[in-house]
Amino acid sequence: MDDTAEHRGLLTDVELDRYSAYRRAEDRRRFLTGRTLAKTLVGERLGVRAADVVFDSTCDDCAKQHGPPRIPGSTLRLSISHSGDRVGLALVDGAELGLDVESTTRRADDGLLDYALSGAERAAVAELSDDDRTRAFFRYWTSKEALMKATGKGLRIPLTSLTLSNPGEPARLVTSAASALDPAATRLAPLQPGTGYDASVAVLTGDELRVTEHWWSPAALGH
Repeated sequence: MDDTAEHRGLLTDVELDRYSAYRRAEDRRRFLTGRTLAKTLVGERLGVRAADVVFDSTCDDCAKQHGPPRIPGSTLRLSISHSGDRVGLALVDGAELGLDVESTTRRADDGLLDYALSGAERAAVAELSDDDRTRAFFRYWTSKEALMKATGKGLRIPLTSLTLSNPGEPARLVTSAASALDPAATRLAPLQPGTGYDASVAVLTGDELRVTEHWWSPAALGH
């Protein structure tokens, strides 16, 4: 999406400060695209103009406005994630959720596996080919990042404290050493962000998920 005055006009003063703090143009553009996408779609859901959508991004730890965005007075929840030239938004009503999008251009070396995977997960990918192991790793990675975002705790939950289902099985949380994540009240869904990327969404609910994916062109966000 182009970095235009029209799009920047949707940002609050706090969001403009965050936008300006990014040193690289591509990082500013990703932030702006995520906020524009979020305000456009949330505005459509709430029946208001995108310019009238204001998020509360208060951090639970320090009270500064750099936490995940919320919509005051609404049960609608959202999560924004971006990587490379992909910017994603997940929306759900009445439950906490997290979205993660990652570029899959890196190889899943032993250092990454040890950092992100539990013992059971490392055993599950040990005999896979390099390509299959990399694909399995990024599915684990995006699923775990989405789960941690859904709790609002982020990396305060160690990646290795979570064990997910084996590659080739439906994505689910099998065990968790984190009290914020109960496998019985957690749902995961893989997404299709296109070649060279992986993405997952997590929702803190005991209900089954029905996920609908849409692609938006930059032009669609200009209106």
